[in-house]
Amino acid sequence: MTRSSGLRDDQPTSDERSGRVAGAGAEGDIVASRDAVGAAPGRTTSRRSVLRRVALVLLTVAVVFVLVLVGGAWWLVHRYTANVAGVPDVFAGLDEAARPPVAVGDAFTVLLVGSDVGAAGGTTGQAATEAVASRSDVLMLLRVAGDRQSASVVSIPRDSWVDVPGRGLNKINAAYAFGGPPLLIRTVEQLTDIRVDNFAVVDVAGFKGMTDALGGVDVQVSEAISFGDHRFERGLNHLDGDQALAYVRQHTELPRGDLDRVQRQQNYIRAMFAEVHDNGILRRPSQLDEFLLAFTSSVGVDDTLGDLDLVALAASLRDLRPGNIVFFTAPVAGLGMEGDQSVVYLDDRAGDQMWQHMSDGTLNRNSARFEILPAAPR
Repeated sequence: MTRSSGLRDDQPTSDERSGRVAGAGAEGDIVASRDAVGAAPGRTTSRRSVLRRVALVLLTVAVVFVLVLVGGAWWLVHRYTANVAGVPDVFAGLDEAARPPVAVGDAFTVLLVGSDVGAAGGTTGQAATEAVASRSDVLMLLRVAGDRQSASVVSIPRDSWVDVPGRGLNKINAAYAFGGPPLLIRTVEQLTDIRVDNFAVVDVAGFKGMTDALGGVDVQVSEAISFGDHRFERGLNHLDGDQALAYVRQHTELPRGDLDRVQRQQNYIRAMFAEVHDNGILRRPSQLDEFLLAFTSSVGVDDTLGDLDLVALAASLRDLRPGNIVFFTAPVAGLGMEGDQSVVYLDDRAGDQMWQHMSDGTLNRNSARFEILPAAPR
């Protein structure tokens, strides 16, 4: 009689169970391996998707950064250009055919007028829009060389006795009052035979803010002299805003009156820009910002110059050094009286030579032939 194994016929033996367990393990490894192989493309795709998202984020950040830089730069530019007043209709009514020819090359000429409207509490904007009603206290012709490396500045005394078109003989600054910038431009072009490309008006009262922004300006004075509450000592004087304003305004008690006043104005302008260029102001952003705000708030230009034009012009002058700007005074024959007016008579012959040199860009090279700013003006 055969002994029963205690197992049903359908139950697996221990060997079978072991084999199945072993087989199950091997098969599980194979399945797991297959799953792993099948999952690899998915993970690669996922990694690529993450990289694309990261790249997109970085690109977005870069674009935003560039936009912020551009926007910030434009805001910074607009911060200054928005202060500059536009003088309308500067060239209105001028007969182009009768005007002097356009300068050869890239040289350009600016007629710079100084007004003291701000002294009465006005602003440069008022000086620009109400120019017809005022007379000029400062009149300068600025010629910048085509290579932007040098410039000539000729002051025309405000009392110069000249022919004002349609008005006859009169003081040159009367042209500004009679017909605003257009008549003044016609008068200057007739006198010099030099074409005026741009026009600028400066509120002389703004010199105060510019000077204070720089922490003062050093000027040389030849003799001790007083003006109102201010006293200027012989030699180097460090002027604050109030003193600088008094310095450029004074004309009484000066030996040559308005002629000495012209040289003081030249002296101050040269000293001011030397302070900006030579004494590190360009490397002190907050102080430079204060100066530029004061400067642009005191200036008006003809409305043919837009914001981008002003920026391009400023950029083109970046290499112009104060030492390469030479100041002159229009040749004077003498002083006299016309009725009850004290006037300045210009030297026509010497003047014609000066204007010709200015026109052809050789004035600085021929400076010895003309009166230039002395080393220590009053």
